[in-house]
Amino acid sequence: MRTLANIFRLGLKELRCLFADRVLLILIVWAFSGGVYTAASGMSRELHNAPVAIVDMDHSPLSQRIAGAFYAPYFRPPQAATLSEADAGLDTGRFSFALVIPANFQRDLSAGKRPELQLAIDATNMGQSFIGASYIQHIIAGELNEYLTGTRSTATSPIQLATRVRFNPNLTGFWFGGVMEVINNITLLSIILVGAAFIREREHGTLEHLLVMPLTPLEIMLAKVWANALVVLVAASFGLMVIVQAVMRVPVAGSVLLFLVGAACFLFAAASIGIWLGTVARSMPQLGLLIILIVIPLQLLSGGVTPRESMPRLVQAIMLGAPTTWFVRFAQAILYRGAGFDVVWPDFLAILAIGGVFFAIALARFRKAVTQTQL
Repeated sequence: MRTLANIFRLGLKELRCLFADRVLLILIVWAFSGGVYTAASGMSRELHNAPVAIVDMDHSPLSQRIAGAFYAPYFRPPQAATLSEADAGLDTGRFSFALVIPANFQRDLSAGKRPELQLAIDATNMGQSFIGASYIQHIIAGELNEYLTGTRSTATSPIQLATRVRFNPNLTGFWFGGVMEVINNITLLSIILVGAAFIREREHGTLEHLLVMPLTPLEIMLAKVWANALVVLVAASFGLMVIVQAVMRVPVAGSVLLFLVGAACFLFAAASIGIWLGTVARSMPQLGLLIILIVIPLQLLSGGVTPRESMPRLVQAIMLGAPTTWFVRFAQAILYRGAGFDVVWPDFLAILAIGGVFFAIALARFRKAVTQTQL
């Protein structure tokens, strides 16, 4: 009971120190409010209002029909241009696509010939160029088929593929971006807050005050873990339920409570990593550099940005030892696909096991740091 009381009181001390630091409070509030909203809505992954130039050398009803098939929200109204204007527009970024319709295009097509259309693409935006090229190909194919056969369907196939998109029927990108930003901020802030708390103790000299008290390194570490994890968990709940669900109107398929339980398990592992970094670093600038080296790979290689299946097998195997891999896995399963505890419990156990290893390493480093401070 005395140990629990010490952990509780030390945690309250951590909360008071955190609430006294206005910069960190502003960072936490922004990360789970404006940061989530801007990251999700400001970086659209869909084709939206792409500027198109059409070099029409045919001036036929068919070429005008093709030009009229580009409409919002995917494309802006096409602008007529010459070859030199289209090239200059692509060079300056004024146009993302330039479609060149050659002379006598309609006549050659009606005569059974195979005239060629040229599509020039600004590929500096890889995502938009890839999606836009596919859209333009389907638009032109539909218009040509309707002109020649009276129907927009292509040649009859021996099979018919029926596509049904689950969990995100309209392929809305900011649904994915909003939830993943909450997940990424949980990882980032949990490590920053705990590591910064330890460095702050050392720089302000309060660590020496703790050492003269009847406290153990285990009690000090657990206090920092639960206090900072509680703040991040409350902020993440606000970001998920208010910003993502209420403001952005992103449907969450699964249980928010189950996700928060899993997030609490992850926060234990992430806070342990933060304490370990705090024992390695000697100052706030060093901690910042270490966080860059640790957090960015954890986020990029966890499966939240790109599928793990597209990574080299060695990287996949190494990242199984990172708690973020399991966190992203069960978070997507719960929030996107509505998975229950019977599906995600192995991920919870994996996170707790990895967190226990990091906590033991951090405890050993913390005891060593305490010994060096006493000396």
